Amino acid sequence: MRSDQMKKGLERAPHRSLFKAMAYTDEDIKKPIIGIANSFNEVIPGHIHLREIADKVKAGVRIAGGTPMEFNTIGVCDGIAMGHKGMKYSLPSRELIADSVEIMATAYPFDGLVCICDCDKIVPGMMMAMLRLNIPSIIVSGGPMMAGKLGDKAIDLIAVFEGVGARSSGKITDAQLKEIEDKACPGCGSCAGMFTANSMNCLSEALGLSLPGNGTIPAIADERKKLAEEAGIKVMNLVKKDIKPKDIATQKAFENAITVEMALGSSTNTVLHLPAIADEAGIKLEMGLFNEISGRTPNLCRISPAGKDHMEDLNAAGGVPAVMAELNKKKLLHTGIITVTGSAVKENIKGAENLNTEVIRPADDPYSQDGGLSILFGNLARDGSVVKKSAVDESMLVHEGPARVFDSEEDAMKAIMKGRIKKGDVIVVRYEGPKGGPGMREMLGPTAAIAGEELDKDVALITDGRFSGGTRGAAVGHVSPEAQEGGIIAIVNEGDKIRIDIPAKSLELMVPEEEIKKRMDKWQQPDYKIKEGYLYRYAKQVTSASTGAIFKKD
Repeated sequence: MRSDQMKKGLERAPHRSLFKAMAYTDEDIKKPIIGIANSFNEVIPGHIHLREIADKVKAGVRIAGGTPMEFNTIGVCDGIAMGHKGMKYSLPSRELIADSVEIMATAYPFDGLVCICDCDKIVPGMMMAMLRLNIPSIIVSGGPMMAGKLGDKAIDLIAVFEGVGARSSGKITDAQLKEIEDKACPGCGSCAGMFTANSMNCLSEALGLSLPGNGTIPAIADERKKLAEEAGIKVMNLVKKDIKPKDIATQKAFENAITVEMALGSSTNTVLHLPAIADEAGIKLEMGLFNEISGRTPNLCRISPAGKDHMEDLNAAGGVPAVMAELNKKKLLHTGIITVTGSAVKENIKGAENLNTEVIRPADDPYSQDGGLSILFGNLARDGSVVKKSAVDESMLVHEGPARVFDSEEDAMKAIMKGRIKKGDVIVVRYEGPKGGPGMREMLGPTAAIAGEELDKDVALITDGRFSGGTRGAAVGHVSPEAQEGGIIAIVNEGDKIRIDIPAKSLELMVPEEEIKKRMDKWQQPDYKIKEGYLYRYAKQVTSASTGAIFKKD
């Protein structure tokens, strides 16, 4: 056993003595030791209940003959970090989470690993660690939050963000905003729409790194606790059979995940995280692959913010297995590959049924014949940019308008809130990329304010930063190269015409090439906005959004 390195033999008597100080018995120590990486904390609603989930996982490990040992990682709630300096730390936290799990599972050579998490950067960070370590592992989420209720209307956190814009433009009262605030988030779990956390938890199923149901079973459901206990049992089976993450998360598995991503209309952040996770497996996901798979994958779901349904509705309709079963009717999946269940994909989705064709459209009657995300290229994004096409009004799929240029999210937000943005404008927010931010902040505040002021069908926003999975409208993020690295976005001037053509996968600055060259010759790289602490080290090490914002290899 791998754990023998710290527990077996004469020279390991001191090590066993230290375990006994924590009330582990000789029998406990002899068994396979399973590390339980738990991101529980009391500052994230998606994590507040993870002690209960961990207790069930540990029960499953013990049932199957193992000894669980729990440790913790950090976690940032993007919603609470939104709109202030804290958001600069959200994406960078992903690398720290992966590193911390690597450290713990190497300092303590566990025989297997269960990663318990629920929110935006924690889920991909955990999966990155699983592949880096490559010991038998499984991921378990805390599950999605239930939608809130405002009268007979289902609402979620995005309704509050958009309510701020509606209040600032006088469309609702203080009392109405307070009611939305009080009712939007009714309990524990990751926010109720197809935002980044739930997108990544669904894709963990598609990758084969979690059990069916992991992405959609509500946080408050008894089935969530049953799934957690089953995961504890399953990890012991993975240890016994020596099935490792790299045996599961192959090129074909990532192609399955991208296919499911397109069918679900997942968060744009998945285009940031999947390449980073794949990199840990030694697999390179080119941006063009996302468009290639999107071109053959029907969009089957319109979960909030793209539509009125929420994660509980997707779960009731059959969840990710039902979506995969629909896709398999078109032979769009690799079904012969292994998963953490110990069985192949085809066994996992056998018998899965679409129980609500209004929530999961049949493969023969999709919302669109191509996927819910698009990668746009052009002189403004030579290395790519991403938009959630399924959340864009049809009238904005092609848009040309004057640039309104801002060098920070704060400046853009002030302009929106003061009513300085007009119909037809293309808001450009730059120097918010991985290096320029630093940390590539989400722009939910500006996009929600635009939607709240009912301008989302008239105004576009492009940025080298990124968007929340809850963003709707013509919001194009991850523009690469970013401004800090001398991308063309750095030399856009106020009033320049910008053309967004989502069907053509194009993002263009409508300025002659000679003028672009002249401006670039004059451009000088600005100094980093922050020159101390972790963010300074992060800015110097991080790569482009087009490569997943991973760290440099050297």
